[in-house]
Amino acid sequence: MVRTTLSAAEARRVALAAQGFGGAPSPVVSTRALNAGFARLGLLQIDSVNVFERSHYLPLFARLGAYDRATLDRLTTARRGPYLEYWAHEAAFIPRDDLRLFRWRMDAFRERDARPNRIESVVRTEGVRRELLALLRAEGPMRASDVEHESNVRRGPWWGWSDVKIGLEQLFRWGEVVSAGRSGFERVYALPEQVLPERLLDDAPERADAVRELVRRASRALGVGTRADIADYYRLRSDDTGRALTELTDAGELLPVRVEGWADRAWLHPDARVPRALTADAVLSPFDPVVWFRRRAERMYGFHYRIEIYTPAPKRVFGYYVLPVLQDDRLTGRIDLKSDRQRGVLRVRTAWQEPGEHLDAERLAVVLRRTAAWQGLDGVEVTDRGTAAAALAGALGVGLVPHEAADDADAAEPTPAVDATA
Repeated sequence: MVRTTLSAAEARRVALAAQGFGGAPSPVVSTRALNAGFARLGLLQIDSVNVFERSHYLPLFARLGAYDRATLDRLTTARRGPYLEYWAHEAAFIPRDDLRLFRWRMDAFRERDARPNRIESVVRTEGVRRELLALLRAEGPMRASDVEHESNVRRGPWWGWSDVKIGLEQLFRWGEVVSAGRSGFERVYALPEQVLPERLLDDAPERADAVRELVRRASRALGVGTRADIADYYRLRSDDTGRALTELTDAGELLPVRVEGWADRAWLHPDARVPRALTADAVLSPFDPVVWFRRRAERMYGFHYRIEIYTPAPKRVFGYYVLPVLQDDRLTGRIDLKSDRQRGVLRVRTAWQEPGEHLDAERLAVVLRRTAAWQGLDGVEVTDRGTAAAALAGALGVGLVPHEAADDADAAEPTPAVDATA
């Protein structure tokens, strides 16, 4: 039976099932399972904030359970590994062979930067870029820090980036250099021929064909979505996305549907399941595909979400690094987490129940114990701040820590730079 309408609850379950939720965490997560989970999502967004855990580790943990992060590191940081980085959503790990789908974006970046009103740094670093390409050709893959020195570090809106780093990032956007893994959390840069299969970028599809494939993949990953939802997944232009949706609909690859409560038309992927029920328990990265498009999170879950790491501490409402709490097909709360490695505890600095939702503290306690163990921490500590703090502490069997003590411990919490690439 072809579906033409979905209830709001059905749409939530479709979306979560498409994202890999609904199964029980596995006691052992194999490399094959990690690769399958990655394939389902299509990309893992990278972010430099490490107060709890770096963002790209969290989506697979939320869906699969505890896994060896060293395995994911090997997959994502090897110079000729199966994954590399590009601006696919924001900075993200993607399958290596998918880089060809973004060749048109590289060309668009280059054309934009070549305009007469191009930004000052593009002009200033022209000579630096020539030298960097020559150095990569002679020396092979390198990090920015391999050639930086104090005299070329600039202060100001680039957060201390040197002209070397700026030049490498410009070349990276244009596809003249590519990522060759990471050293620590620092990107390694290389010429394409040093790490990519021969002619991978030369044989890239035309823009319209690439966009159509990215729309196809985004639709599968989302299960159901509006044009804005689908465009956001790979940060595509709305008009390009609209043309691709029309073509895929005409070809029978996508099904137009109406979703209860959604003002805009949506598209259902024909392979999407419509579960009668869905069981899920997870805390989500701020950059998880379930919530990274804030308009979709608010429309689907009634969840108004803004990350507050850039907000001065006295003005924060929910906390510094707040993660949504997923229980079944609802976002029932949010918690501010910190991995306190010196003391060996996972700290819940705030815990909130969403208005109109029921947050099951016992279920969340199980998730947090599992999370602490995955982080190599001995236990969980709860600060007495937030509408769910007391219930969560009770479920964990711990006393509440006065927030004044937690504030003293966090007095030096940094405001991160915008650089997500490190």
